[in-house]
Amino acid sequence: MTRSLRYYTRFIPREEVGDVTRWEFGDVEFPPGSQPLAPEPPVLEPEAAPVEPGIDEAQHQALVQQAREEGYAQGLAEGQEQTRLQWQQRMDDYVAGQGREGAERLARLAQALEESFTGMQQGMAQEVLQLACDIARQVVRQEVAGNSQAVLPVVREALGMLVSEARPATVRLNPGDWAALEQPLREEFPAGRIQWLADTAVEPGDCRVESGGMVVDGSLDKRWRRAIAALGLTAAWKDVDHGD
Repeated sequence: MTRSLRYYTRFIPREEVGDVTRWEFGDVEFPPGSQPLAPEPPVLEPEAAPVEPGIDEAQHQALVQQAREEGYAQGLAEGQEQTRLQWQQRMDDYVAGQGREGAERLARLAQALEESFTGMQQGMAQEVLQLACDIARQVVRQEVAGNSQAVLPVVREALGMLVSEARPATVRLNPGDWAALEQPLREEFPAGRIQWLADTAVEPGDCRVESGGMVVDGSLDKRWRRAIAALGLTAAWKDVDHGD
């Protein structure tokens, strides 16, 4: 009986499987000297680059404005730095040139001021010393005025300088001072060697001692001049302009 031919696209029905014989392929042998062909590597197609999303006009203008601002800020900073370096160089040049001359002039001016100040200090010191001298003179005048005892140490010193055991001396005192000092002087110095004279030509507080041709002027004026000479001053005991 003729079996009808059926065409199957995918599966074979079970009832027809019994007529199918299983067939297995054996090992494939290649002729000597030949090699099996290696499988070719698969060809990979390049991946397409990701497509960036487009930007609208507003975003584009914003990016352009941002780039302008960044460029302006960078240019401003560079310009400021360049200006600073230029001024620094100018200052260095000034200090190296005109600045040195100005410093020298300033140093000379400072030296002149220092010398002037030193001279002024010396002048002020001299004036202060003179003022102190005048004050001291007034104080001494008040101390010796009407105090005959003030001349007693002067008489002792003068006699100690001139009188020896074999040489007599003459002491001249103001009459007022002699009246006040006669007793203590005669008790202290023995009679016979010293001649005491009350002389109106001698000012109160003064004395004059003569011995062997030598004279000791114990006047207040002489003593005052010797005292202030050690200070580098010259001033009379009496102020001629004021008559005192």
